[in-house]
Amino acid sequence: MFLRHAKGWRAKCEVCGKEAEDISATLKVCARCLRERFEDAKPYIEAAHAKVRGSYGLPPRAPKDPEGVRCGGCGNDCRIPEGGKGFCGVVENVRGKLVRKFGTPERGLLTWYYDTLPTNCVPAEFCAGSSGAGYPKWCRTPRGDIGWNNLSIFMGSCTYSCFFCQNFSFRELTVEGKPTISAAELAGKADKSVGCACYFGGDPASQMPFVTTSAKLMREIAEQEKRLLRVCLETNLSMSLSSLKEFGELAMESGGGIKADLKCWSSEILYALSGIEHRAAYDNFRWLGKHHHKRPEVPFARASTLLVPGYVDDGEIRSLASFIADLDPTIPYSLLAFHPLYYMEDMPYTTREDAKRFVEICKKEGLQKVRVGNPWLLC
Repeated sequence: MFLRHAKGWRAKCEVCGKEAEDISATLKVCARCLRERFEDAKPYIEAAHAKVRGSYGLPPRAPKDPEGVRCGGCGNDCRIPEGGKGFCGVVENVRGKLVRKFGTPERGLLTWYYDTLPTNCVPAEFCAGSSGAGYPKWCRTPRGDIGWNNLSIFMGSCTYSCFFCQNFSFRELTVEGKPTISAAELAGKADKSVGCACYFGGDPASQMPFVTTSAKLMREIAEQEKRLLRVCLETNLSMSLSSLKEFGELAMESGGGIKADLKCWSSEILYALSGIEHRAAYDNFRWLGKHHHKRPEVPFARASTLLVPGYVDDGEIRSLASFIADLDPTIPYSLLAFHPLYYMEDMPYTTREDAKRFVEICKKEGLQKVRVGNPWLLC
């Protein structure tokens, strides 16, 4: 860990020797070398992830033991050796059998709380509960469900390993294995004061059997009581496509949505920042995009990207914006200002100048609903 960024702090790229403020001292490699000299950069990236994940008792990479048990719950596609854990830390191989410690209908690893609407969630400007979109079918007043609550569900595990994680406290839950709650118990928290329920974290992708079961139970109760209840995900979107489709049906018919946190575009940067060696999120987002037009009054698909200085640059944003716009130019896209945190405390804040340029890039690529979601963090 590092002190928060101070003006003038410079780290060195161990591959090319460049020194700059926007080189992570954890990664020890600049973005250019990641893209152009990946084989030279890879040992530094592997060492960084092994060190951080080892401190939590997690495998350094998604296990691929040819004799291991296949999980298949997310894009990591872990093949877990006997006595080992999956990349997320909630699935294990116990005497040759796959055991899901958490994320089952009986046992979700999470914390929850009530958040008064309108909330400060990333897609709040476009969602029914906070903006009034789709009134009167999808919310209670033209300004949203003012006075009702969002049931905020903070999942205690994740399928990624981001050095810049803005909600890294979830790791404490992964390590401690508590608190837990059943799907039925959580559904009971979605009482008549609740207008929507949002799963985030950590990441819901790591506990989808629990997430989908609890959301279904919430919806059943709400339908019996003839009241509105939207269900939403904020996720890295790495779950299996079948799990996404199952929850997507609930989100679509309830007036909720799915916000995908697309970290970057290039596979090299994704591996460096998040420890991920697959592109399941982008394949899944194609599915989201194809269904986005079915409910135009309340956006079904939503996207965001954290603007990590030096790594998420013009090229990354241009490629992401083009990808989203080709699917549907009306998909809302939120660019999020970075602030120094977790294993990137030595990095600078996103600048106002960079954010403005990124917004213009997105518009040139054809996106119609692009904004900076947290401009107060820009420097």
